[in-house]
Amino acid sequence: MAQTSDSHQVIIGEHEQYTINMGPQHPSTHGVLRFELSLEGETVVGVRSHCGYIHRGIEKMCEVSTYQQIIHLTDRMDYLSAHINNEAVSLCVEKALGIEVPERVKVIRTILSELTRVGSHLLWWSAFGMDMGALTTFFYGMRDREKILDIFEESCGGRLLQSFICPGGLMHDVHPNFVARIRELIPYLRKKLPEYDRLLTGNIILQERTRNIGVLSRQQAIAWGVTGPSGRGSAFSCDVRVHEPYSAYDRVKVNEVLYHQGDTFARYRVRLDEIHESLSILEQLIDQIPEGNDYAVKMKPIIKLPAGDYYQRVETARGELGVYMVSDGEKYPVRVKFRSPNFSNLFVIEQLAVGHKIADLVAISGSLDLVIPDIDR
Repeated sequence: MAQTSDSHQVIIGEHEQYTINMGPQHPSTHGVLRFELSLEGETVVGVRSHCGYIHRGIEKMCEVSTYQQIIHLTDRMDYLSAHINNEAVSLCVEKALGIEVPERVKVIRTILSELTRVGSHLLWWSAFGMDMGALTTFFYGMRDREKILDIFEESCGGRLLQSFICPGGLMHDVHPNFVARIRELIPYLRKKLPEYDRLLTGNIILQERTRNIGVLSRQQAIAWGVTGPSGRGSAFSCDVRVHEPYSAYDRVKVNEVLYHQGDTFARYRVRLDEIHESLSILEQLIDQIPEGNDYAVKMKPIIKLPAGDYYQRVETARGELGVYMVSDGEKYPVRVKFRSPNFSNLFVIEQLAVGHKIADLVAISGSLDLVIPDIDR
Protein backbone atom coordinates (compact mmCIF):
# COMPACT_ATOMS: atom_id res chain seq x y z
CA MET A 1 0.00 0.00 0.00
CA ALA A 2 2.87 2.37 0.70
CA GLN A 3 6.12 2.66 -1.20
CA THR A 4 8.88 1.19 0.91
CA SER A 5 11.97 2.53 -0.84
CA ASP A 6 14.44 4.24 1.47
CA SER A 7 12.72 2.75 4.51
CA HIS A 8 14.72 2.18 7.66
CA GLN A 9 14.17 0.37 10.92
CA VAL A 10 14.63 1.70 14.44
CA ILE A 11 14.26 -0.51 17.51
CA ILE A 12 12.70 1.33 20.48
CA GLY A 13 12.57 -0.87 23.54
CA GLU A 14 10.72 -4.00 22.53
CA HIS A 15 9.01 -2.30 19.58
CA GLU A 16 10.25 -2.09 16.02
CA GLN A 17 9.58 1.28 14.41
CA TYR A 18 9.80 1.67 10.66
CA THR A 19 9.96 4.84 8.59
CA ILE A 20 8.53 4.42 5.10
CA ASN A 21 7.37 6.65 2.26
CA MET A 22 3.75 6.85 1.18
CA GLY A 23 4.10 8.57 -2.16
CA PRO A 24 5.06 10.81 -3.83
CA GLN A 25 3.38 8.76 -6.59
CA HIS A 26 0.51 7.10 -4.76
CA PRO A 27 -3.13 6.69 -5.86
CA SER A 28 -4.67 7.92 -2.61
CA THR A 29 -2.72 11.21 -2.48
CA HIS A 30 -4.34 12.39 -5.75
CA GLY A 31 -1.26 14.34 -6.66
CA VAL A 32 2.47 14.38 -6.13
CA LEU A 33 2.62 14.41 -2.33
CA ARG A 34 4.84 12.35 -0.01
CA PHE A 35 4.05 11.30 3.52
CA GLU A 36 7.01 10.14 5.58
CA LEU A 37 5.40 7.68 7.97
CA SER A 38 6.78 6.36 11.24
CA LEU A 39 5.08 3.05 11.98
CA GLU A 40 4.87 0.48 14.71
CA GLY A 41 3.39 -2.41 12.82
CA GLU A 42 0.49 -0.81 10.94
CA THR A 43 -0.04 1.92 13.52
CA VAL A 44 1.01 5.44 12.59
CA VAL A 45 3.18 7.08 15.25
CA GLY A 46 4.35 10.01 13.14
CA VAL A 47 3.61 11.75 9.83
CA ARG A 48 5.77 14.30 8.03
CA SER A 49 4.31 15.88 4.90
CA HIS A 50 6.68 16.65 2.04
CA CYS A 51 5.35 18.90 -0.71
CA GLY A 52 6.98 20.93 -3.46
CA TYR A 53 7.31 18.17 -6.07
CA ILE A 54 5.29 20.19 -8.61
CA HIS A 55 6.17 23.70 -7.45
CA ARG A 56 5.83 26.13 -10.38
CA GLY A 57 6.52 29.50 -8.77
CA ILE A 58 3.10 30.92 -9.58
CA GLU A 59 3.40 33.76 -7.08
CA LYS A 60 6.71 34.89 -8.60
CA MET A 61 5.27 34.54 -12.11
CA CYS A 62 2.46 36.89 -11.07
CA GLU A 63 5.05 39.59 -10.38
CA VAL A 64 6.02 39.66 -14.08
CA SER A 65 2.44 39.28 -15.37
CA THR A 66 -0.24 41.87 -15.97
CA TYR A 67 -3.38 41.69 -13.87
CA GLN A 68 -5.26 40.12 -16.78
CA GLN A 69 -2.56 37.47 -17.19
CA ILE A 70 -2.64 36.52 -13.50
CA ILE A 71 -6.14 35.13 -14.06
CA HIS A 72 -4.73 32.32 -16.21
CA LEU A 73 -2.23 31.37 -13.52
CA THR A 74 -4.84 31.04 -10.76
CA ASP A 75 -6.67 28.38 -12.80
CA ARG A 76 -3.69 26.12 -12.23
CA MET A 77 -3.69 26.23 -8.43
CA ASP A 78 -6.84 24.54 -7.16
CA TYR A 79 -7.95 23.49 -10.63
CA LEU A 80 -11.24 22.16 -9.20
CA SER A 81 -12.09 25.70 -8.04
CA ALA A 82 -10.86 27.50 -11.16
CA HIS A 83 -13.84 29.86 -11.52
CA ILE A 84 -13.65 30.82 -7.84
CA ASN A 85 -9.90 31.45 -8.01
CA ASN A 86 -10.44 33.71 -11.03
CA GLU A 87 -13.16 35.56 -9.14
CA ALA A 88 -10.90 36.15 -6.13
CA VAL A 89 -8.25 37.92 -8.23
CA SER A 90 -10.88 39.86 -10.18
CA LEU A 91 -12.57 41.06 -6.98
CA CYS A 92 -9.21 42.16 -5.56
CA VAL A 93 -8.36 44.17 -8.69
CA GLU A 94 -11.85 45.70 -8.81
CA LYS A 95 -11.64 46.64 -5.14
CA ALA A 96 -8.31 48.39 -5.76
CA LEU A 97 -9.73 50.30 -8.74
CA GLY A 98 -13.04 51.11 -7.04
CA ILE A 99 -14.98 49.43 -9.85
CA GLU A 100 -18.55 48.17 -9.43
CA VAL A 101 -19.33 45.42 -11.94
CA PRO A 102 -22.85 45.08 -13.45
CA GLU A 103 -25.51 43.19 -11.49
CA ARG A 104 -25.71 40.63 -14.28
CA VAL A 105 -22.02 39.85 -13.78
CA LYS A 106 -22.43 39.42 -10.02
CA VAL A 107 -25.22 36.89 -10.41
CA ILE A 108 -23.51 34.92 -13.19
CA ARG A 109 -20.25 34.80 -11.23
CA THR A 110 -22.06 33.40 -8.19
CA ILE A 111 -23.85 30.79 -10.31
CA LEU A 112 -20.54 29.73 -11.87
CA SER A 113 -18.94 29.51 -8.42
CA GLU A 114 -21.71 27.26 -7.08
CA LEU A 115 -21.59 25.04 -10.15
CA THR A 116 -17.84 24.79 -9.55
CA ARG A 117 -18.43 23.82 -5.91
CA VAL A 118 -20.92 21.11 -6.87
CA GLY A 119 -18.59 19.73 -9.54
CA SER A 120 -15.68 19.69 -7.09
CA HIS A 121 -17.65 17.92 -4.37
CA LEU A 122 -18.91 15.35 -6.89
CA LEU A 123 -15.35 14.55 -7.93
CA TRP A 124 -14.30 14.36 -4.27
CA TRP A 125 -17.13 11.93 -3.48
CA SER A 126 -16.18 9.81 -6.49
CA ALA A 127 -12.53 9.56 -5.47
CA PHE A 128 -13.20 9.18 -1.74
CA GLY A 129 -15.46 6.20 -2.33
CA MET A 130 -12.87 4.66 -4.64
CA ASP A 131 -10.16 5.13 -1.98
CA MET A 132 -12.42 3.26 0.44
CA GLY A 133 -12.78 0.40 -2.04
CA ALA A 134 -16.15 1.37 -3.56
CA LEU A 135 -15.17 1.64 -7.22
CA THR A 136 -18.77 2.21 -8.38
CA THR A 137 -18.86 5.68 -6.79
CA PHE A 138 -16.34 6.91 -9.33
CA PHE A 139 -18.65 6.09 -12.22
CA TYR A 140 -21.70 7.66 -10.55
CA GLY A 141 -19.97 10.88 -9.55
CA MET A 142 -18.12 11.41 -12.81
CA ARG A 143 -21.31 10.73 -14.76
CA ASP A 144 -23.12 13.54 -12.96
CA ARG A 145 -20.16 15.96 -12.90
CA GLU A 146 -19.98 15.68 -16.67
CA LYS A 147 -23.22 17.64 -16.98
CA ILE A 148 -21.63 20.59 -15.17
CA LEU A 149 -18.53 20.43 -17.35
CA ASP A 150 -20.76 20.48 -20.42
CA ILE A 151 -22.34 23.74 -19.20
CA PHE A 152 -18.87 25.22 -18.65
CA GLU A 153 -17.66 24.13 -22.07
CA GLU A 154 -20.69 25.59 -23.85
CA SER A 155 -20.38 29.03 -22.21
CA CYS A 156 -16.68 29.32 -21.40
CA GLY A 157 -14.97 27.15 -24.01
CA GLY A 158 -13.10 25.20 -21.33
CA ARG A 159 -14.12 22.36 -19.07
CA LEU A 160 -11.53 22.37 -16.30
CA LEU A 161 -9.58 25.62 -16.75
CA GLN A 162 -11.84 28.40 -18.00
CA SER A 163 -10.29 31.85 -17.28
CA PHE A 164 -13.82 33.15 -17.89
CA ILE A 165 -14.13 35.49 -14.92
CA CYS A 166 -11.80 38.46 -15.38
CA PRO A 167 -11.25 41.95 -13.90
CA GLY A 168 -14.27 44.06 -14.87
CA GLY A 169 -16.68 41.20 -15.48
CA LEU A 170 -16.64 38.18 -17.78
CA MET A 171 -14.66 37.36 -20.91
CA HIS A 172 -17.95 37.35 -22.83
CA ASP A 173 -21.60 36.66 -22.18
CA VAL A 174 -22.91 33.20 -21.32
CA HIS A 175 -24.44 30.89 -23.92
CA PRO A 176 -28.19 31.29 -24.64
CA ASN A 177 -28.71 27.76 -23.26
CA PHE A 178 -27.04 28.61 -19.94
CA VAL A 179 -30.19 29.16 -17.88
CA ALA A 180 -32.15 26.28 -19.42
CA ARG A 181 -29.37 23.77 -18.82
CA ILE A 182 -28.99 24.76 -15.17
CA ARG A 183 -32.76 24.49 -14.69
CA GLU A 184 -32.49 20.92 -15.99
CA LEU A 185 -29.44 20.14 -13.86
CA ILE A 186 -30.97 21.06 -10.47
CA PRO A 187 -33.82 18.49 -10.40
CA TYR A 188 -31.56 15.90 -12.04
CA LEU A 189 -28.99 16.11 -9.23
CA ARG A 190 -31.67 16.25 -6.54
CA LYS A 191 -32.89 12.87 -7.78
CA LYS A 192 -29.38 11.40 -7.99
CA LEU A 193 -28.08 12.43 -4.56
CA PRO A 194 -30.21 9.86 -2.68
CA GLU A 195 -28.44 7.22 -4.77
CA TYR A 196 -25.16 8.39 -3.24
CA ASP A 197 -26.54 7.85 0.24
CA ARG A 198 -27.86 4.39 -0.62
CA LEU A 199 -24.61 3.40 -2.25
CA LEU A 200 -22.04 4.81 0.19
CA THR A 201 -23.22 7.03 3.06
CA GLY A 202 -25.29 4.34 4.75
CA ASN A 203 -22.77 1.58 4.04
CA ILE A 204 -21.71 0.03 7.35
CA ILE A 205 -18.15 -0.56 6.13
CA LEU A 206 -17.73 3.12 5.25
CA GLN A 207 -19.16 4.18 8.59
CA GLU A 208 -16.88 1.84 10.53
CA ARG A 209 -13.88 3.24 8.65
CA THR A 210 -14.79 6.91 9.13
CA ARG A 211 -16.67 7.39 12.42
CA ASN A 212 -14.39 8.48 15.30
CA ILE A 213 -11.42 8.36 12.92
CA GLY A 214 -9.20 11.43 12.54
CA VAL A 215 -11.09 13.59 15.04
CA LEU A 216 -10.32 17.31 14.71
CA SER A 217 -11.65 19.54 17.49
CA ARG A 218 -13.00 23.01 16.84
CA GLN A 219 -10.08 24.51 18.77
CA GLN A 220 -7.58 22.59 16.63
CA ALA A 221 -9.32 23.66 13.43
CA ILE A 222 -9.05 27.31 14.46
CA ALA A 223 -5.44 26.96 15.67
CA TRP A 224 -4.28 25.31 12.44
CA GLY A 225 -6.38 27.51 10.17
CA VAL A 226 -8.39 24.60 8.77
CA THR A 227 -11.25 26.13 6.78
CA GLY A 228 -13.90 25.00 4.32
CA PRO A 229 -15.80 21.72 4.78
CA SER A 230 -12.86 20.29 6.76
CA GLY A 231 -13.23 23.05 9.36
CA ARG A 232 -17.02 23.06 9.33
CA GLY A 233 -17.02 19.33 10.10
CA SER A 234 -15.55 20.43 13.45
CA ALA A 235 -18.23 23.12 14.02
CA PHE A 236 -15.86 25.92 12.99
CA SER A 237 -18.10 28.57 11.40
CA CYS A 238 -15.80 29.87 8.66
CA ASP A 239 -17.86 30.21 5.47
CA VAL A 240 -16.77 33.45 3.76
CA ARG A 241 -20.04 33.50 1.80
CA VAL A 242 -21.87 33.93 5.12
CA HIS A 243 -19.45 36.14 7.06
CA GLU A 244 -18.28 38.45 4.24
CA PRO A 245 -20.72 38.08 1.32
CA TYR A 246 -19.35 39.02 -2.10
CA SER A 247 -20.79 39.04 -5.63
CA ALA A 248 -24.47 38.01 -5.28
CA TYR A 249 -24.26 36.08 -2.00
CA ASP A 250 -25.90 38.95 -0.16
CA ARG A 251 -29.16 38.37 -2.03
CA VAL A 252 -29.56 34.64 -1.32
CA LYS A 253 -29.98 32.55 1.80
CA VAL A 254 -26.81 30.55 2.48
CA ASN A 255 -27.17 27.92 5.21
CA GLU A 256 -23.75 27.12 6.63
CA VAL A 257 -23.41 23.36 7.10
CA LEU A 258 -21.85 22.53 10.48
CA TYR A 259 -21.20 19.19 12.17
CA HIS A 260 -19.83 18.82 15.70
CA GLN A 261 -18.24 15.37 15.61
CA GLY A 262 -15.05 16.54 13.83
CA ASP A 263 -14.29 13.07 12.48
CA THR A 264 -13.79 11.78 8.95
CA PHE A 265 -17.48 10.94 8.58
CA ALA A 266 -18.48 14.49 9.62
CA ARG A 267 -16.26 15.96 6.91
CA TYR A 268 -17.86 13.53 4.47
CA ARG A 269 -21.36 14.62 5.49
CA VAL A 270 -20.55 18.33 5.20
CA ARG A 271 -19.59 18.02 1.55
CA LEU A 272 -22.68 16.04 0.57
CA ASP A 273 -24.90 18.53 2.41
CA GLU A 274 -23.11 21.41 0.71
CA ILE A 275 -24.12 19.99 -2.67
CA HIS A 276 -27.76 20.35 -1.56
CA GLU A 277 -27.06 23.92 -0.37
CA SER A 278 -25.36 24.87 -3.64
CA LEU A 279 -28.35 23.56 -5.58
CA SER A 280 -30.56 25.72 -3.36
CA ILE A 281 -28.43 28.80 -4.12
CA LEU A 282 -28.60 28.04 -7.84
CA GLU A 283 -32.37 27.70 -7.54
CA GLN A 284 -32.60 31.13 -5.88
CA LEU A 285 -30.43 32.84 -8.50
CA ILE A 286 -31.26 31.21 -11.80
CA ASP A 287 -34.36 33.38 -12.33
CA GLN A 288 -32.66 36.54 -11.02
CA ILE A 289 -30.13 37.04 -13.83
CA PRO A 290 -30.73 40.57 -15.16
CA GLU A 291 -31.48 40.67 -18.88
CA GLY A 292 -29.18 42.17 -21.46
CA ASN A 293 -25.59 41.89 -22.68
CA ASP A 294 -24.07 43.82 -19.79
CA TYR A 295 -21.30 41.32 -19.03
CA ALA A 296 -18.37 43.66 -18.28
CA VAL A 297 -17.33 47.25 -17.63
CA LYS A 298 -14.92 48.87 -20.04
CA MET A 299 -11.35 48.27 -18.86
CA LYS A 300 -8.08 49.69 -20.14
CA PRO A 301 -5.82 47.26 -22.05
CA ILE A 302 -3.15 47.77 -19.38
CA ILE A 303 -4.42 47.86 -15.80
CA LYS A 304 -2.42 49.81 -13.23
CA LEU A 305 -3.58 49.63 -9.63
CA PRO A 306 -3.08 52.62 -7.33
CA ALA A 307 -0.02 52.19 -5.11
CA GLY A 308 -0.91 50.27 -1.97
CA ASP A 309 -1.76 46.80 -0.76
CA TYR A 310 -5.08 45.00 -1.26
CA TYR A 311 -6.69 41.83 0.06
CA GLN A 312 -9.71 39.79 -0.97
CA ARG A 313 -10.95 36.46 0.31
CA VAL A 314 -13.48 34.02 -1.13
CA GLU A 315 -14.87 30.58 -0.29
CA THR A 316 -13.53 27.89 -2.62
CA ALA A 317 -14.64 24.26 -2.57
CA ARG A 318 -11.85 23.53 -0.07
CA GLY A 319 -11.99 26.62 2.11
CA GLU A 320 -10.82 30.21 2.37
CA LEU A 321 -8.66 31.54 -0.46
CA GLY A 322 -7.06 34.91 0.23
CA VAL A 323 -5.43 37.08 -2.44
CA TYR A 324 -2.94 39.72 -1.26
CA MET A 325 -1.53 42.18 -3.80
CA VAL A 326 1.01 44.97 -3.39
CA SER A 327 1.14 47.62 -6.12
CA ASP A 328 3.54 50.47 -6.80
CA GLY A 329 1.28 51.94 -9.48
CA GLU A 330 2.83 50.07 -12.41
CA LYS A 331 1.31 47.39 -14.66
CA TYR A 332 2.93 44.53 -12.73
CA PRO A 333 2.29 43.88 -9.03
CA VAL A 334 5.25 44.16 -6.70
CA ARG A 335 4.09 41.13 -4.70
CA VAL A 336 1.27 38.61 -4.93
CA LYS A 337 0.56 36.16 -2.13
CA PHE A 338 -2.14 33.49 -2.12
CA ARG A 339 -3.46 32.15 1.18
CA SER A 340 -4.51 28.75 -0.13
CA PRO A 341 -6.84 26.53 1.92
CA ASN A 342 -5.08 23.30 0.96
CA PHE A 343 -1.76 24.39 2.47
CA SER A 344 -3.32 24.99 5.89
CA ASN A 345 -5.52 21.90 5.71
CA LEU A 346 -2.63 19.56 4.84
CA PHE A 347 -0.41 20.12 7.84
CA VAL A 348 -3.02 19.18 10.42
CA ILE A 349 -2.83 15.60 9.18
CA GLU A 350 -0.29 14.49 11.79
CA GLN A 351 -2.69 15.59 14.53
CA LEU A 352 -5.39 13.43 12.95
CA ALA A 353 -3.47 10.32 11.89
CA VAL A 354 -1.25 9.43 14.84
CA GLY A 355 -2.57 6.38 16.66
CA HIS A 356 -4.55 5.13 13.66
CA LYS A 357 -3.69 2.53 11.02
CA ILE A 358 -2.22 3.19 7.56
CA ALA A 359 -5.62 2.41 6.01
CA ASP A 360 -7.14 5.06 8.28
CA LEU A 361 -4.61 7.59 6.97
CA VAL A 362 -6.04 7.03 3.48
CA ALA A 363 -9.53 7.86 4.77
CA ILE A 364 -8.31 10.87 6.77
CA SER A 365 -6.31 12.42 3.93
CA GLY A 366 -9.22 11.79 1.56
CA SER A 367 -11.61 13.56 3.92
CA LEU A 368 -9.43 16.70 3.77
CA ASP A 369 -10.00 16.85 -0.02
CA LEU A 370 -6.48 18.00 -0.86
CA VAL A 371 -5.58 19.41 -4.28
CA ILE A 372 -1.80 19.35 -4.36
CA PRO A 373 -1.10 22.05 -7.01
CA ASP A 374 -2.84 24.52 -4.69
CA ILE A 375 -0.13 23.75 -2.11
CA ASP A 376 2.77 23.78 -4.58
CA ARG A 377 2.30 27.33 -5.83
